[in-house]
Amino acid sequence: MTEPRDRRALTEGALFTDQYQLTMAQLYWQRGLHERRARFDYFFRHAPDYGEHQAGYCVFAGLGWLLEWMEETRFVAADLERLAEQRTSAGTARFDEGFLRWLSAHGDFSSITMRAVPEGRVVHAHEPLVMVEGPLAMTQILETSLLNHLNYQTLIATKASRVSEAGRGRPVLEFGLRRGPDTGANAGARAALIGGADFTSNVGISHALGLDPKGTHAHSMVQAFMALGGGELEAFRAYASVYPDDCILLVDTVDTLHSGIPHAIAVFEELRAAGHRPAGVRLDSGDLAYLAIRAAQMLDDAGFPEVAIVLSSELDELALWQILSQIDEEAPRYGVDPEALVARLVYGVGTRLITSHGHPALDGVFKLVGIEGADGADVPAIKLSESPAKMPIPGDKVVWRIYDERGLATADLVAATDEPIAPGTPLVLHHPHHDGVSRTLAASEVSEVERLHVDVFHGGAATVEPEDLAAMRARRGEDLERLDPGVRRLVNPHRYHVSLSERVKHLQRDLIQAAKRQNIER
Repeated sequence: MTEPRDRRALTEGALFTDQYQLTMAQLYWQRGLHERRARFDYFFRHAPDYGEHQAGYCVFAGLGWLLEWMEETRFVAADLERLAEQRTSAGTARFDEGFLRWLSAHGDFSSITMRAVPEGRVVHAHEPLVMVEGPLAMTQILETSLLNHLNYQTLIATKASRVSEAGRGRPVLEFGLRRGPDTGANAGARAALIGGADFTSNVGISHALGLDPKGTHAHSMVQAFMALGGGELEAFRAYASVYPDDCILLVDTVDTLHSGIPHAIAVFEELRAAGHRPAGVRLDSGDLAYLAIRAAQMLDDAGFPEVAIVLSSELDELALWQILSQIDEEAPRYGVDPEALVARLVYGVGTRLITSHGHPALDGVFKLVGIEGADGADVPAIKLSESPAKMPIPGDKVVWRIYDERGLATADLVAATDEPIAPGTPLVLHHPHHDGVSRTLAASEVSEVERLHVDVFHGGAATVEPEDLAAMRARRGEDLERLDPGVRRLVNPHRYHVSLSERVKHLQRDLIQAAKRQNIER
């Protein structure tokens, strides 16, 4: 066993990878391939499908923390000592001393260059989001950590974006720390904030990102006062006395409509008399739409139309859609204006956000698409599969976003790096996995083109400045504004097209045919 500090260094440094990355790296070293320049792409194969509802897009996240990890990480003596201890089933050393010496001298990411889509951008299945180039052995070792950093955060940022949209732009508070994957919940909270959450209850990550952490109180506070001979009203008064200007009261411990809200109103009246402005009530159980309507009715009648109503309890995008639809229909029966009620709602979203309920893992992959040949030239690489959707897009390339005559994004086009793509010119877009399936855009349908990738890592350091949340959130908002409403639907979204240019499609087809001939001949 190791000491806690040593354990963290061991598990979060260069050995934060899968065993097969290291065994492959050693094989490359033994065959003299370890320094060959290789090209890998990161992409995901499918947007999340939550069962009853589906995502038509994703929000890219996790890159900033990946770049930090790459800057700080290299193989150190403790790592190499552990690798030297490994034995094969025959009892011999699994890793050669010469390979470990090579890792000691070259086991960092200083020779790797990386291009990527900036965080916060709306992205789609099958398009390369990160393009990595570097020595084969170290790019191979990078794979696991890269996938770990990018898959989870992109998954959670996507969920948060959908929650925010379903909530009609009202504030979203991320409450998932207690239900998240250990300290991975920090990454989840960060991703949620990029994707659409406004604040989080996670104190540490809030301070790290420059935000004010948010929270109310638990049922246990009310229970404690009740158990000690007091009651709900005494508990509310105690909380209000400590936090008179931030008083949000959880009103469903006893009886929401007959106890909780009347007691909250009594405390709010006392606060107002003392010159303070009550902040809100929180509803955490029951029919949230009905209770929000009745709470608004009671608060309005008591003269508190400005008090927020915080909803929590197993919320996600579909639940919010249903709650708000019910409010639209039911609120007028109680003399409550639906729009005014929605304008005072705040959502506390926990478990279903931090776990991406219904689709808990993004199928992001890291695939070889090119390698330096014996003559030093770049050789495109292809992977054949029984499932065409698992096939990467070979070669060195760039991704363009194509905007139509409405100014909306209509397709993302994967083209060769030197292939001219310009607005006002016709384009033929090919399906990335099926021959004979294409779409032609007339010149008038190509109003704007935008290159998606930027250089992000070179010489062992990030080549972009660390970004604040505002910049990443702004990208998401701008991209969603220019995304067709059909693609943004919560249920059965329209499919967004990721396509190949003529040259990339021909290269892919030629490599497939060559690979099939090679296998037949052998």
